[in-house]
Amino acid sequence: MSSEYESAGGLIMLDVAKVQSIAEDQQQIYILSFLRDLEKLVNNLDEDGCSSHQLYVQKELLKVLKLTNPPPSKVTRNLIGRIFAQIFTKGDRKLLFDTINELTNIINVGKSEKDLRGRHAAVHVLGAVYEAAGDSAMQLGTLSATSLMKLLKLSGNHTGLRAAIFRSLGKIYGMLGSSGDENVIKDAWKQARSYATSDKAGLVQVAALQCLEILAKSTPYFLAQSDFEKVLNVVLKTLDSPIGVVRKAAASCFASALVLAYSTDPALIAAKLPKRSNTKKNKTKSVADLEDDIPERPSSPGPVAKKSTAHLMTFDDILKQLSIIYTKSSISQRVRAGIMLTYEELLTRLDPTTIEENYLIIANHFFNDLLSHQNITSNRFRLLSTRKYIKILLEDVIGARLLGETGQLNAIKKLVDDVIKKYPSGGKETAEPTKYTLTAALHALASLIKALGSMTTTHQDLIRDGLLQVVQHPSYGVQVAASYCLKVFVLACPSQLLSILTILMNNVNRELNQLAGKRTTEMLRRCIGFANGLAATLSTAPLQPLYASVDVTSRILTLATSLLKSSGDLSDLRVSSTQIQVAWILLGGLMSLGPNFVKIHLSQLLLLWKGALPKPLAKDSVVERGLLELSFLAHVRECALGSILAFLEFNSKLVTMDVSKRIASMLQNSALFLNTLPSKKTTDDVTQRLSPSLQLVDYDLMVRRRVLQCYVKLVKLNHGANLEANLLTQAVSFFADPEKYTPSSLSTAIASSAGAFESLWEIGDGYGYGVCDFVRCYDITSFGFESSEQGGGRGDIIHWLTKHEPADEIEQTLNTPVIGALEHDSVTLYLMETSENAQDLRQAPPATAVVNSAIDLFTVLLPMQQPKVQESILEQIATFLASNTLQRNPGRKAAMTVNIAVALFGTLKNVTSSPSTAGNLTTPSVLKIIQEILQSFVVHPDPYVRNVAYEAIGRLCSIGGNAFTGSVINTLIDTIVNNRDPNARAGCAVALGCIHRDVGGMAATSHLKTILGIVMSLCSDPHPTVHFWAFEGLQKTIDSAGLTFSGYVTHVLGMLAQLYGGETHDDEIAGSQSSNLELELATTNVIVRSIDSLVSVMGPDLQEMTKTRELILTLTNLCLLEPDYTIVRDSIRCLEHISMFAGGFVDWNDYIGLIQKTLQSSHWELRDTAINGLYQQMRGDAARVLKHSGPSLEDDIWLALNTSPNHEGLRNIINNWLSQTAVSEFSKWVERIQTIMTKSIERKRPEASKPTAAAVAAGDDEEASFAASTDTKGDKPAEGAAGAGKQELLKWQVRTFAMTCLGELLDAIGPAMKDDPSGQIEEKAIGKISDVIRMAFSASTASVVELRLRGLRIVDQVLKLFGQMPDPDFPEAPLLEQYQAQIGSALTPAFAADSSPELAAAAVNVCAAFISTGIVQDVERMGRILKLLVSALQSFASDSETSSIGELRGLSSNAQVMVKMAVLAGWAELQVASVEQKYLESAVKPQIRVLAPLWLNSLRDFAQLRFEPDVASTVGPSPSLGGSMDSIYSSLNRDTLLKFYQASWLNIVDAIASLIEQGSEHIFDALDGRSPSGPSDQTSAQRLQNEEPVSFFFVLFGLAFEALVGRSGGEGLASKEQTLDVLLALKKILHPAVCGKAIFQDAVFSETVDLLDRLALTEGLPVQKAIVEIARTLCAAHPSVKTPNLSESEKQHEEVDQLFELTRLIVLVLTNLLPNLGETKKTMRHELNEEAVDLIRVALDALVDAAEVFPVVIRTDLYACIFHIFITLFGTGICQAEVLPRSLPIFKRFLGILTKSMRGKASEEITGQIRACLGSVLNYMDNAQLRGEAGVPTFRNTLMGATIVITGGVNVLSPKDDMLERLSDSTLAGLDDPDVSKTAASCARSLILHTPKSAADQEIVRYLLPKLVQYVASEKNNTAEHTQVAKAIVVQTFTQYIPTLFGDQVPLAISLFVPTLLARASHVRTRPVYVETSNRLIELATANQQAFKLVVSGLTSNQRAFLEEVLRTGAGGGQQAAHNQQATAAPTIALKMTF
Repeated sequence: MSSEYESAGGLIMLDVAKVQSIAEDQQQIYILSFLRDLEKLVNNLDEDGCSSHQLYVQKELLKVLKLTNPPPSKVTRNLIGRIFAQIFTKGDRKLLFDTINELTNIINVGKSEKDLRGRHAAVHVLGAVYEAAGDSAMQLGTLSATSLMKLLKLSGNHTGLRAAIFRSLGKIYGMLGSSGDENVIKDAWKQARSYATSDKAGLVQVAALQCLEILAKSTPYFLAQSDFEKVLNVVLKTLDSPIGVVRKAAASCFASALVLAYSTDPALIAAKLPKRSNTKKNKTKSVADLEDDIPERPSSPGPVAKKSTAHLMTFDDILKQLSIIYTKSSISQRVRAGIMLTYEELLTRLDPTTIEENYLIIANHFFNDLLSHQNITSNRFRLLSTRKYIKILLEDVIGARLLGETGQLNAIKKLVDDVIKKYPSGGKETAEPTKYTLTAALHALASLIKALGSMTTTHQDLIRDGLLQVVQHPSYGVQVAASYCLKVFVLACPSQLLSILTILMNNVNRELNQLAGKRTTEMLRRCIGFANGLAATLSTAPLQPLYASVDVTSRILTLATSLLKSSGDLSDLRVSSTQIQVAWILLGGLMSLGPNFVKIHLSQLLLLWKGALPKPLAKDSVVERGLLELSFLAHVRECALGSILAFLEFNSKLVTMDVSKRIASMLQNSALFLNTLPSKKTTDDVTQRLSPSLQLVDYDLMVRRRVLQCYVKLVKLNHGANLEANLLTQAVSFFADPEKYTPSSLSTAIASSAGAFESLWEIGDGYGYGVCDFVRCYDITSFGFESSEQGGGRGDIIHWLTKHEPADEIEQTLNTPVIGALEHDSVTLYLMETSENAQDLRQAPPATAVVNSAIDLFTVLLPMQQPKVQESILEQIATFLASNTLQRNPGRKAAMTVNIAVALFGTLKNVTSSPSTAGNLTTPSVLKIIQEILQSFVVHPDPYVRNVAYEAIGRLCSIGGNAFTGSVINTLIDTIVNNRDPNARAGCAVALGCIHRDVGGMAATSHLKTILGIVMSLCSDPHPTVHFWAFEGLQKTIDSAGLTFSGYVTHVLGMLAQLYGGETHDDEIAGSQSSNLELELATTNVIVRSIDSLVSVMGPDLQEMTKTRELILTLTNLCLLEPDYTIVRDSIRCLEHISMFAGGFVDWNDYIGLIQKTLQSSHWELRDTAINGLYQQMRGDAARVLKHSGPSLEDDIWLALNTSPNHEGLRNIINNWLSQTAVSEFSKWVERIQTIMTKSIERKRPEASKPTAAAVAAGDDEEASFAASTDTKGDKPAEGAAGAGKQELLKWQVRTFAMTCLGELLDAIGPAMKDDPSGQIEEKAIGKISDVIRMAFSASTASVVELRLRGLRIVDQVLKLFGQMPDPDFPEAPLLEQYQAQIGSALTPAFAADSSPELAAAAVNVCAAFISTGIVQDVERMGRILKLLVSALQSFASDSETSSIGELRGLSSNAQVMVKMAVLAGWAELQVASVEQKYLESAVKPQIRVLAPLWLNSLRDFAQLRFEPDVASTVGPSPSLGGSMDSIYSSLNRDTLLKFYQASWLNIVDAIASLIEQGSEHIFDALDGRSPSGPSDQTSAQRLQNEEPVSFFFVLFGLAFEALVGRSGGEGLASKEQTLDVLLALKKILHPAVCGKAIFQDAVFSETVDLLDRLALTEGLPVQKAIVEIARTLCAAHPSVKTPNLSESEKQHEEVDQLFELTRLIVLVLTNLLPNLGETKKTMRHELNEEAVDLIRVALDALVDAAEVFPVVIRTDLYACIFHIFITLFGTGICQAEVLPRSLPIFKRFLGILTKSMRGKASEEITGQIRACLGSVLNYMDNAQLRGEAGVPTFRNTLMGATIVITGGVNVLSPKDDMLERLSDSTLAGLDDPDVSKTAASCARSLILHTPKSAADQEIVRYLLPKLVQYVASEKNNTAEHTQVAKAIVVQTFTQYIPTLFGDQVPLAISLFVPTLLARASHVRTRPVYVETSNRLIELATANQQAFKLVVSGLTSNQRAFLEEVLRTGAGGGQQAAHNQQATAAPTIALKMTF
């Protein structure tokens, strides 16, 4: 847009005439774009440029300021102020005075409305100029301030102007300080105080309060006590404002005043100390009375007229100032909330070290001065709200934000020592803490324990003793809090579980036994306390089974059942009720152990429940009972129902139809009992109360709550059919009946009847006319049908307006009529599956819980009813809502409205979100009634009701269909048109958006234009409520429309820009009412959210839409500068989406800088948004982001993680970054992690003197609580340094995560080293190995168990990665040998007394890995590592129940199994390794005698756990608790123990298999169950003859079989990768000495073969190879092999069938590999690589062996099959290169076996098979010859194959067979082929030399020999190399043929061969041929000298001469070669080696 106003020189100038000429709605956008471009120009200027352009920029800005049409808007004012600030900050300040004077003139001149807006702009800009450069214009400060003060008097009708004046005054005096005129400053002070209290506009009040704060901080005139009191008066008035922003500003102002007054001056503190002589007087002396004792504060520099005595206070004084106000009974809830906001501001402004040092003072102040104050404790709601406030401050602000790890540990110690352990009081000197103090302290302690996690172990004994002491407190609230704290503590320190359970159980027993004597109320209450603690602690057992004990569990159950049985014998109702309550609490806790435990006792539990919940007695007998007895009966039922609720929560698998019917019947009985209770349920007679604080009405509510809760659980488990018919009607009456509710407090009732009812949400009586607890401001919590297995919260609807900062949570309490507490429902203690969910701690009071449960029940039951029933129920609700009685009771009407809206919403949510929900709501009449009810709620004045209603109406339309949706939309539009009420229009606008969102798809598209038109028109409505919620509806519409909205984008964006740049939609408008509404609901917030939605709609198209994109970027960047952090949050999110779709158009560096800055924000929502943006950027290229952002971003990421150690987003960023750069930046990552492990953070100590004003002002900024030094690598935190603050390492969670990253780094570098041929990666890794081991050692010796575990895992990884590597400097030594000491030291702490079972097990694994890697191969030098393993083995070899490992003792049974299995697996690993690494034999062999039975017993235990039937099915209906504990509760531990066995069993099986293979006597003794000390009964040969398997065979076989069968669902014994290992082990297990004939039993064999069959079809080549080897082994070991002469019987047939199955397996493998082997051709599953070729070879070999096992009759047929396979190979082209050459030796072996076994009839068949095979091969050979060069490989292979057919065994062919001639001719033809001549010559040699010769062989020789002689003697191709090679082979064949001849054949042959040899030599006259010929002639002469002489004598003279020449040359050639070899040898130096 800049081109529209460009001028000469490239500078942009505003064309005023053009502005006036364009349309009014575009003028502001034009001005906005001009200023934005001008700002970009100034941003791009350097210092000199700014100075040179100042005049031009000033002129353009003043031109805009002076415009009257359009006058400057808020955005314009802000832009002008920022540009002025930039030019005076970056450039010189020559025009500063001129600019200030110009602005002052504008302020002083003008009278019209438009002039007023211009003056408003000038006021704002003046403030911005002073803020940026006021220190250079101090002389004009007073003049400017005076002008502002004058204008203030004229601005009475303009809210924004008044606020701007105070903001500018603050900025002026923030810069001027004491330099200003005192009178003007005091006038400003006076005006600010006046406007802060009297102005009706919240914006002005906020600005005035901020001005007051700045004046107090920056000037020295307001430090006296009188000034402080004036500020206090202002604050108290403004804290009562209904506007939250005003209250926050007042709190900030008050906190600032308190911080200014805070002093640590020793003289002041001494003055505050009470004097012993006048204790009483000092106690009553007020803070103000001490003013005379306070030393004067030094005056601030500057021309001060007179000194002001500073009002200084100690820390205690500051806190008391606040508590005095808070505890006044007359102040409102708003003021109390404001005081809490002040606390929050005060605490965050003080130095964190101050907070740490004064933690106990702060905590005691909260506990004693606030929570225990009489005015607070006298009102239950006030007490609970105060407790909530204290929780926010003490836990969220101080505990989580301000305290470091050391501070948190110290806080725990202080809380326990100085608060919790003060109960019970040891004497009169120490006052016992109140129950309120203890409750709050326990919750604070629990939050600290949760934050610290495992680090709590440093104080575990202290905490345990304190909690066990306080759990017996008589107050129920304290007991519940202590129980909750115990649960949290045990989760953090699981090693304490067993001891705490034991102590609590013993205490319960002791207290109950004492009740038999003299009982007291305290004794009864102590029993309850111990029981609750026991149940809460017990509920953690499933989460940490390693530390649980079956024995303790069974004793608790025995105790509970015995208590119930003996309770009827007690006469005292109170003792009996206590005993029953204790029993049911314990049973409820036991329910959390889950189905594995509960199913054993289910029948017994059902009987107990039935006894506790009988059918009620007749009416007259109930009347005779007193209230005490009725209370007892109700109490008993409530306790029993609590255990049923726990049963339904944790044991849904056990709720069958029968169990459901029984429970439903009990619930119905309970409801009938409640109906029989008298109408009067209260009494003043304490003796008629079961508990002094509880009336019968309370028990009634508690029972009703339980009944409804149980019904909800039952229906959720799909058991709604058994419920009584009128249950739904009853549920409706509980939340919607105008009359049926518990009356509110008297004061509330009076206020309501007097017509003073204002808002339901601010009632604050803890009941709110029976309103439900689902609505929390704009949030709607989840319903009963949504609660997930992990606890509630999954279905919560969190509105974007909800803020989650501590201050906002304090504010939200004002709109919470009912505040929950844990003691309201103590069953929650064991219903919570984890302690993380804070929602579970806010349980509603019973009365509210009844309403909640009734609504929950309604939501699930209504859809299940018939349409007529649904209609009548809804009509009843509508009738209730229209009841006349509600006119007189607006409070109840408001509560009913909320309840009904929530109930309908929950029902619709249930139907729409759960497709499986039984029933529906689709009947038109039903929909119509719901629509009418919701329609009245959509226009309701209460925004929270509207919020529920429009969420519901959207879902209603999604059910109703198109026609229904159309009618609802038309109704809403009519309402908007006809109803001018802003609330109605706002509600309808959002409802339209929700309808579009929930209907979705094409159905919604048809309504888009209509909805958009209405909503956009409402967006322009001037009323803030209307346009804010209209924007909300618009945003929902855009989000749900998606791409269908793209046509409307430009129009909507234009409207957004126009409204954002206009004056009507911001908080600085003239009207105070509209301004107040805007202040609460900022329109800018919804505008930026709408822009973000538009970006999502446009997506990548944003790159093409230039103008749209630029406008979006302009608006987004402007919103980033807004003061509200929620607007900034949404703007950053919008930028994130823009960077995803059009990243090239976003200033990347600025965006990353913004993210980096936001990472350090104190607002976690803002920080989360930045983290998401950073993740998106780093996901693509992390290195680029870090390179451009600099090293500080890296630190910021880790420090942000230190602030939120469990933040998944930050962890994902680091993990992503690591995965991208692990290999390329390995060294950097090691250094980075090392830095994190040693990085220390500093917590600054406050200065001794009072902080200066500047220091206090700095406290407002977001500041990190530590200064992290990155150069402290390897250094410990400095301690005791002079002037230095406290230092501590990063939180242990961060360091643990860093070690996890190190583990992932090592995982990544391992494969990279293997794939790197250059070795550079390995070199890098070796270079950093010392650092890695150092970190692992450091982590493994830390105080936190998790960190130690990570350290050991790193050691294990290092051993596996680098264990086999040699040292680069000393290749003969292993790399890790030098680190043996560090590794040993790292292992030692794992066996210490403070270790854990997980640590010990991991350490055992590392020990085994260290020994097996061979770093040290001398057993004597293995030292303590081997000693640890040996001692651990000895410990577990004994049958002692208390096995220990090292100093780690007291292990639970589960933990013992875990460690034992780790030890056995470690030794198994060593045994397997010893097969190849012989040095291990000396270490392992001595232990085999002990190990073998232990290994086998552990596998047997594993098999029993996994395969034995469920114990519950074999145990009777009421199992005896005196039986074998292990058998009764084996299923309880089954899931836990299986994990340990699962991890180790395969190693153990491998070890056993290797011992079987080695033939170890010990293993065979153990397998047979013989004592290892006794002599062996059998030799190895005898074992092979055993028919019966060894005792443990089926255990081993069963485990292996199961592992191979089942892998579905992740519950298999072995992973897919382990299949091969299991098969190889199985092969060894199937050794005949182990399995005997058991494997050949029909059932076993068939299942095994089926399994192997499946694996052969589905698994890879290694697995198939193992299957082939197993089949071969089984064939060889088959019983038929041992008894080959069986008669033809049925058994023989069965055995042959088994052999066929095994053979089929082998053939199946071949079929999978060879394409042409099957009946039909198919694609190959595997390439014929080296592995596949080897598998074919193995399979063929196995097949040949397998064939020999079969009976003779069948064997012949198998031979035919094998021939077929080989023939197929010869004919398959793909097999020629690799497969056939390797298969020919097997083929030859097969033929040898075949021909040797020929006898009888079989010989004819075999002869035919051989002949057929030869014929096929010769045919393939002929075809190959025709294919030329392509057929060469086939020709070569078939030639060799045919030769093997003849020579492989006995030649059975007829001498007249024509195939002999074909073979001979092909062989001779091959001699002339260069590619196969060598092969042909070799084949000819084989044919001629084959012995013994049959007639056919003789025929071949007769045919071949003459032709070969002719071939050798011929001159054809004599010079060719291939010919020479072939002839050399043939010539050698001649000489080798001579020894096979007899008698006269020899001379004849020599006479033929000698001339042939001479003829060959004469044709090729070369030395090599001469030498070769000479050698052959000598061989002939040697064979028969006489014949040779005779032949020579017959030669001609020429021939003889040539013969001599050849022989002479041959002899000389040999000598010459030897001589040449000596001559060419290099000179050598002989070293003397005898020294």
